[in-house]
Formats: sequence, C-alpha cells, structure tokens
Amino acid sequence: MRQFVTIARNAFMELVRQPVFLLISTSVAVLAVFLASVPYFGFGDDPKLAKDSVLALLLLAGLVCAVLSASSSVTREIRTGTALAVLAKPVSRVQFLLAKYVGLAGALAVLVYIGMLAALLASRMAYDAYGSTDWVGLGLFCAFIVLAYLLGAFSNFFLRRPFVSDAVFSLVASTTLAFVLINFISKEGRLQAWGSGIDWRMVPAGVLLLFAVWILAALALACSTRLEVMASLAVCSGFFLLGLMSDYLFGRRAQAGEWWAAVFYTLLPNWQLLWMADALDQERYIPWSYVGTALVYVVGYVGAALAVALALFQDRELT
Repeated sequence: MRQFVTIARNAFMELVRQPVFLLISTSVAVLAVFLASVPYFGFGDDPKLAKDSVLALLLLAGLVCAVLSASSSVTREIRTGTALAVLAKPVSRVQFLLAKYVGLAGALAVLVYIGMLAALLASRMAYDAYGSTDWVGLGLFCAFIVLAYLLGAFSNFFLRRPFVSDAVFSLVASTTLAFVLINFISKEGRLQAWGSGIDWRMVPAGVLLLFAVWILAALALACSTRLEVMASLAVCSGFFLLGLMSDYLFGRRAQAGEWWAAVFYTLLPNWQLLWMADALDQERYIPWSYVGTALVYVVGYVGAALAVALALFQDRELT
C-alpha cells in the first residue's frame, strides 16, 4: 500500500509541475470569466450562452489535459526507462498503472475545481442586453490570478522551490479566496448577501463534467501504454466525438435490435449522460441522486478502460 501511495503522489506532483498544466488551468479560469463579460446579443439568452460556453470550455480543456497528462505520466516514463526502474522494485504492473491513474485523476480534479470556481463566477457575471460587465468581479478575479503567479515567483526566487507546482497550488488558494470575496460584493461594488446571483445548479453539472474527464483520463491512460502523444490524442478525440453522437448513430439502431449497434453503443462512452447544459437551459435542477447514478456508470466504465489498459501494459516491452 505504501508503494501505491508513493507512486500516486509522485504522479500527481509530476503532473502539476508540468508547465502545460499551469497554462491550461490559468487559461480555463481566465477564459471562463471573459466569456461571461462580453455581450452576445442573444435576444435575452446571453446568460445561457455564457454558461454553455464555459461548460464546453471546461470539458474540452479536460480532454486535452487528460491526454497530455497521461502521455507524460506513462508514455514518457516507458520511453525514458523510468517505468522499468520502478517495476524492478517490488511493484507490480497493476499497482503501477492504477497508482498512475489515481494521481492523474487527482490532478484533473484540481483542474476542474479551478474551472468550476470560474464557471460559478461566470454564472453571476453573465448579463443580457439590459445588463453590463461585472468589472468588480472580473478585476478582482484577474488580480488574484496574478497574485498566484507572484507567489509562485516569490517561492521560486527566495525559497528555491519549483515555480510551476507552487503557482498551481497558489492558483487553487487564490481562486478560492477570490470566489469567497467576490460573492460578498455586488456588481455595483456594494456589500451583498453571500452567493447572490450564483447559479448553484452548475455545481452538480460540474461534478458530472469531472466524471467525464475521469473517463477520458482512463481512455488516455490505456492509449498511452502503446501510443505516443499525438496518436493518443487522435484516438481519444475519436472516442469523444463518437460518444457525443452515440445516441444518434447507434442508440436508435440498438433499440431496434441491431446487435452491432448495441455493441458500439455499449463500448462508446455516452457523454450525453454527463452533459447537463440542456437541463440548465430549461431551468431544471439536477438531482444529486442522478449524480450518484452517474457515478456508478463512471466507475464501471473506468474499471473496464483500466482493465484494457492493464491488458495492454502487461506484455509491453519496457527495455
């Protein structure tokens, strides 16, 4: 168990030390509040457009980060011989790969957490033709992001600590503080009841997006046992696009009794089960019981994907 925890922790720290992870996390946070700060001329549907755009941005960032992180965590270690050095110790391949996934899932949870804080603020900042940009919230949020980078630079210069990981952890803390502070201040700069204007229905929607990202991470990890970065990205993008259209391409035919459609409908992840933007547009609430049911689906699919990853990794030559 100690080896498992050590490998998972090292995998997590290795991922948050990647400059691309910091870049994606920062980009998601900044773009989320930016998308809510521009007019869409959507005939009163501007807030809905902003929420849909932010959730889509978060899902796309999760896809890219999952593939890049999985490739960095497994493919690069196989190529450089690090995986062979670890497996030379009393660590099985099953333990190695599962620990890598746990570290990858933890890093992606950090990414989604930062993105969801920005998404919740975006739900407050979004406005229609009769509103205006929330300059107070936008300015404070961007200032706290700059503060995170300054703290990372301070620890790197004076304490000789790695800049990227410290900047990531500072970004988590600063965005949390910014979220708490901004919710006490109205768009006009006056004190208000905490949380006014936030669409809290986005919380379960964000949890479901995290589930989707975890599925993508399992698929990316399976691909990374055999493929390089670009090939893994291509395969995962194919799963992503086909999964979005699985109801249309295979769902109807599967219900009609066509066996081949039932096979593809089962193998492909159905992202529509985890994409709740339509429910938010229709002013519906997402029950937490549905989130629990979705978790069962995610556990089953992730388990199947990791089983395939283990089968591909068992006979992989590491020398």
